[in-house]
Amino acid sequence: MNIIVCVKQVPGTNEVKMNKETNTIIREGIESIINPFDTFAIEEALRLKDAHKGKVTALSMGIPQTAQLLKQTMALGVDEAFLLSDRAFAGADSLATSYALSMGVKKIKDYDLIICGRQATDGDTAQVGPSLAEKLGIPHITYVNKIEEIGDGFIRCTRLTSEGYEVIESSLPALITVMEDLNVPRLPSIKNLRDAKNREVAILNISDINADSKFTGLSGSPTQVVKTFIPEYNISSEMIEGTPEEQAEKLVDNLLSLGLSFQ
Repeated sequence: MNIIVCVKQVPGTNEVKMNKETNTIIREGIESIINPFDTFAIEEALRLKDAHKGKVTALSMGIPQTAQLLKQTMALGVDEAFLLSDRAFAGADSLATSYALSMGVKKIKDYDLIICGRQATDGDTAQVGPSLAEKLGIPHITYVNKIEEIGDGFIRCTRLTSEGYEVIESSLPALITVMEDLNVPRLPSIKNLRDAKNREVAILNISDINADSKFTGLSGSPTQVVKTFIPEYNISSEMIEGTPEEQAEKLVDNLLSLGLSFQ
């Protein structure tokens, strides 16, 4: 079984700064980590590899430094890694991202299953996985918290819903997005970390994957950030003195001054 796992680089901090001109995240000078939700996707891919043989390929899109994070996936047991890196990909929303990734998958070609984390911590849209599946013309199952069975040409999963759980069976190839209670991600050994430093990550540009620039980056993004700001919280407080009756009367007066009414 050949598995592609999608990996995203995200800021390793909550203090995210934005470029006011392009309304994109400023990643320079900020420590980057593997999207925490993607670590569960990597672990599940490796477990399936152990159980069914085959290989695991990591795929990401980002700046050249993302290659270092992909080497971390190799230290965990990923067999090969591809990074889509080109200025033409910059500023992509979820639609443009899924298009570029779909072209990367087509470049890789041989796969039975694609696994993604349920969402990215720097976007929280949960759209890239399903959109990627649609662009590839394959079925998808979202919010998977257990893989029940994988057989000849099918996968059966339990997925979380707002009302409980569903068991869904799909043909392969397919794409799934996984929840954080699916597994416990492993840690790399010191030896594997050392060995991974010398391994190569294949870096592909827009020409390498035959992508159309009209559908990548800002030009291929129908949704764009038009304004970013840090919420301001102005909280004032007042201590009401007096007897309980006086305090209650003063509180009612204050609420009425705010336009509240009592029936």
